[in-house]
Amino acid sequence: MAQRINNIAKNTSYFTFALVLQKVLSFTYFTILARNLVPEQLGKYYLAISFTTIFAIFIDLGMANVLTREIAKAKNMASAYLGAIIAIKLPLAIFSLIAAILTVNILDYPEIIRHLVYLSCVPMILDSFTATFFAIMRGFHNLKWESIGAVMFQVIAMSIGITALKLGYSLKLIMGAQVAASTVYFLYSLVILAIKYRVKLWPKLNKTLIKLIISLSIPFGLYGIFQRAYMYLDTVLLSQLAGDYYVGLYQIAFKIVFALQFLPMAFIASLYPAFASYWRDLQDDKTIPNQLVITFERAMNYLIIISFPISIGIITLADKIILLFKAEYADAVLPLQIIIVSVVFIFLNYPIGALLNACDYQKRNTINMAIVLLASIVINIIIIPIYQTVGASVTVVLTNALMFIIGMYWVGRIIKYRAWKIISTLIKVLISVIVMALAVLYLKSYLNIFAVAIIGGAVYSIVLVLTGGVKMEDIKSVYQSFANKT
Repeated sequence: MAQRINNIAKNTSYFTFALVLQKVLSFTYFTILARNLVPEQLGKYYLAISFTTIFAIFIDLGMANVLTREIAKAKNMASAYLGAIIAIKLPLAIFSLIAAILTVNILDYPEIIRHLVYLSCVPMILDSFTATFFAIMRGFHNLKWESIGAVMFQVIAMSIGITALKLGYSLKLIMGAQVAASTVYFLYSLVILAIKYRVKLWPKLNKTLIKLIISLSIPFGLYGIFQRAYMYLDTVLLSQLAGDYYVGLYQIAFKIVFALQFLPMAFIASLYPAFASYWRDLQDDKTIPNQLVITFERAMNYLIIISFPISIGIITLADKIILLFKAEYADAVLPLQIIIVSVVFIFLNYPIGALLNACDYQKRNTINMAIVLLASIVINIIIIPIYQTVGASVTVVLTNALMFIIGMYWVGRIIKYRAWKIISTLIKVLISVIVMALAVLYLKSYLNIFAVAIIGGAVYSIVLVLTGGVKMEDIKSVYQSFANKT
């Protein structure tokens, strides 16, 4: 068990570092795009990506989650599981491609958007198979290769995309950068899996295993459909109900929130297999220490400590942050200040969802996501025609808060977590962010945004240590995980 805990810390450190770098590159690239494109052009580009992202879930249908969980339990089954999943995914990929092309034509989008969608279908398919290959590596508790690949993907996309901008601001060439990056990323993951792990990559029609995978994947797949629709349908609705200009404004706020999710993503990528293992151990022996509870509490505390200063910091600096883009995006300040509140709920929903899935409550998690999706659609349809981007931002906050409330209720039905441990951390964090916010509000009139952010972060960290929100042994543990020490 000690080795398993050390693997969590080490993998989280690897993947967090890689995702930090990848997200920095991604946001830098997005900023360059926004500074060189007007809101309508930016809206068209990300509308095409959002469109195919929704259809991408029909290729995977939750099988990546099943693959990670089952291989974490039985690593010798990796080749068998992958062969069966490839046999399932190949026809699904063809179906999703046809469905995406037909839908974009039925909705009668302009020619440029149709062409962007056609190009975006290539990474839609390749990225799905890449995710499957890395899901196997996650089952082996190894995130190193995925960490390297995530950075490599972004470097390629950014390099080609910037070159495309210099060649004439063609949206098709910019989308071609995504195609090239996804192709390299796919080949990289395939080679690593075949050579490093010696997993067979050929499809295999094992009817018994295919039936098992499908039955296990249905809750995950439905959840994935609901989640993708929840995350990207608002962009499509904005386009239909308000226009591409508002899509461009919304993408400024949405991209900032999306970029920040590397922290919980990195943590949960390593934590999810551990949750599954701890749950299995607990089922085998009820007398062992409940490491599942302890790990969940620590995950919630970690994400509270991280999410609150990010959210409050961006709210106080939103007007300065928008200046990183161009004058045409000034109307994105208020949507950003609203939507960034959802970061707290988004971060905390990661360990909640991972716990439900790992403990065989994926059906409940799917139902929760369906409720939230329905609420999002209804609220968006009502308020987007009135408030445009602001309305979509309010919807994101309300629905993520709803997901948190429902999720915590079901977590309490599975494990007896100690609420006071989480509330205690929350109180110390709130004290620290209030002091930080006051410092930022005072300093932002005198210093540039980067200096203010650094000082604000330092103030928050000092107050958090003084209040006991973070202990020195926690800091030492993170350092040791980077240094590869036990």
